[in-house]
Amino acid sequence: MIRQWAGLLGGLILACTPLAHLDASELLPAVDLRAEAARAAKAGGPLIVIYSRQDCKYCEAVKRDFLKPMAANPRYRDRVLIRQINQDGDEQALTDFKGQTTTHARVAAAEKVKLVPVVAFYGPEGRKLAEPIVGARLPDFYQTYLEDGVEQASRNLKKP
Repeated sequence: MIRQWAGLLGGLILACTPLAHLDASELLPAVDLRAEAARAAKAGGPLIVIYSRQDCKYCEAVKRDFLKPMAANPRYRDRVLIRQINQDGDEQALTDFKGQTTTHARVAAAEKVKLVPVVAFYGPEGRKLAEPIVGARLPDFYQTYLEDGVEQASRNLKKP
């Protein structure tokens, strides 16, 4: 019963929070993947998840140089929701796409994330909407990879 109330309260908080963060300089950790993906889909875009580690300098570069600016960009901020999952987050609680309580580390393992950063694009129920971006790749082209992923994911979101 308590878990149901906690899930309901968490969903209400997520539903009342605008897609754009008050502080777009920080990416929020994922809390409830099912609710977050549903919110993003309702806005017409994907839930973008960056899988990272605390000790990953490439993860920090992708967040700082590409994902945080995207979260603040008027073209994307009301259309996508960006969250992070910490591959080394054994103690970080998370509700998965099926509504089950788990951890960040377990979700990363279930998604077979080995090399970070990984930027993945999800729809409702955890449906993968575009190929994930694995690794930091070439910085000169990363923005294009990211924008292409968002556009492909948005198109696939409209397909049944």
